[in-house]
Amino acid sequence: MAEETMSMEAIDESFKTFKDEGQANWETINQCLEEKTVLTVTVEEVVNKGVVTHVEGIRGFIPASHLSLSHVDDLNDYLQKEIEVQVLEADEEKNRLLLSARNVLRAKANEERQAKINAIAKDTILEGKVESIKPYGAFIDLGDRISGLVHISQISQKRINDPSDVLAVGDDVKVKVLDVKDGKISLSIKALTAPAAKAPREDRQEAAPSDYKLPKTEDLTTNLGSLLKNIKL
Repeated sequence: MAEETMSMEAIDESFKTFKDEGQANWETINQCLEEKTVLTVTVEEVVNKGVVTHVEGIRGFIPASHLSLSHVDDLNDYLQKEIEVQVLEADEEKNRLLLSARNVLRAKANEERQAKINAIAKDTILEGKVESIKPYGAFIDLGDRISGLVHISQISQKRINDPSDVLAVGDDVKVKVLDVKDGKISLSIKALTAPAAKAPREDRQEAAPSDYKLPKTEDLTTNLGSLLKNIKL
């Protein structure tokens, strides 16, 4: 009887220890959620619409839509692979732990894109393709998932009412970098084109009409006075 009692006490203690450890694990997971910690996990199982792994001993589910930045054709390609994830949702009461690899990949892609943008120097001349046209300008695809804006005022030396009057989607263009600020690239096509030639000035001034008469001094004084009469000195 004593042995049976001791066994039950040992079992109760084991359950208490397991519960305490479980609470501590959920606290760690919630902290990871708040701090957006990147975790390295191993994909252990493929299930319907996703894969399964464990974090701190707790079963976690990664939806197929959160495995990659693009569509995943075969989930088995991820089986037994290590991937980086962040906690998407943590609910201890429902024993629900959702993870995302896509968020980590997206953050890395944005960092790489920003680094590439920061490496572009002002006055650099680049080649690109017209990606889209808006009333205020045209977006130019510069490659590597980077695009910049040519404002309507920087498209042509001549004044235009609509960018589509000069450009079309798919056009190959050369552009000059005017500025790089806050992750945005300002471009110019106009800066690489020669300004329109001005009409030559006539050497001779147009002759005054034969009946032209110089104004009288009184008239000049009056006109000048009328210009200054509203000015207080």
